[in-house]
Amino acid sequence: MSHEAPSVSLLVPICNVERYLRECLDSACKQTLRDIEIICINDGSTDNSLAIIQEYAAQDPRIVVIDKPNSGYGDSMNLGLARARGEYIGILESDDYMELDALERMYRAAQRGHAQVVKADFYFFWSTPTVCNKRAHFVDSVIEGHVNPQVEREVFYRKPSIWSAIYKRSFLEECNVSFLPTPGASYQDAGFNFKVWSSCTNAVLLDYAVLHYRQDNEKSSVNNPGKVFNVCDEYEEMWRYLDEAHADRPYLRAVLARMQFDSYEWNYDRLSDELAAQFLPKMREDMKRNIELGRVNLNIFEPAKRVGIKLLLERPRLYAIKRASDEDKVKTRMERFRSLLRIGGLINTFRLMAFRAIH
Repeated sequence: MSHEAPSVSLLVPICNVERYLRECLDSACKQTLRDIEIICINDGSTDNSLAIIQEYAAQDPRIVVIDKPNSGYGDSMNLGLARARGEYIGILESDDYMELDALERMYRAAQRGHAQVVKADFYFFWSTPTVCNKRAHFVDSVIEGHVNPQVEREVFYRKPSIWSAIYKRSFLEECNVSFLPTPGASYQDAGFNFKVWSSCTNAVLLDYAVLHYRQDNEKSSVNNPGKVFNVCDEYEEMWRYLDEAHADRPYLRAVLARMQFDSYEWNYDRLSDELAAQFLPKMREDMKRNIELGRVNLNIFEPAKRVGIKLLLERPRLYAIKRASDEDKVKTRMERFRSLLRIGGLINTFRLMAFRAIH
């Protein structure tokens, strides 16, 4: 690597992931784009992760090691951003791995388009019981190519897969895009994602999968139900950023309100019945507040989502029954009717049918 700024700084946040770390680092070190630095941030690992990082650093001078006490994902990423020297920033979670030409493809696209952001597709990846890769389509024919997210806003509603992208470092610095450094929190990718898209006017979207996003890491924070309310903290940070950085873009208020409802529904659905019951009042309170503050434009919601938000506000118990039935993933009307009967009983089933007919 030259003494000048590398083309890409690849941030690798690491905490107790020795089982997958070698596969991750191999994919980073073997990138066809050689002019990179690989910044490994060890977040107080208590397993063999630090020793593995140091082993790789001894063999590859492009690896930078930051070792610190455990302070959380957001703090780790902010330290990596502050240390990075690259023209662009990439992110590689330590239980994932990249296609070997991932950074080269994205960097070349960034150069051609003088892009602030290049975003590509990824695979959902399982290593057990058998290896399986399932393509996730962030990019499709609707939004492929050169886009301005302030005009083509579909990017806001796609999964916040911040690690299958690269970001111009000067763009992140000028727009004060960073992570919420709450210890032990999760969903921090969602806040970073919104800050990026709300600030970006020049992005390139690639219809090519660059990363394998692991789904079978039992230690992943997404599988931790104790973090049920972290999503609320993250959206408070997004509203703060929007008010401070982009008060002149009022359309983003409606965009963020829609994003918040989608994220809250995803969070609600992943929880146990007991935790979902705890989260539901907060979910309803925050959505009601958004409406009272004039943030919500129901016209940009899909029809089913419009019914869902009205049901949540007016009949939260029926909303809970509907979401539980939706989990059955039934296909026909009769199957759906039977599912609602089983979960909610006859009276609530007819109440739901009447509510949908009215709205």
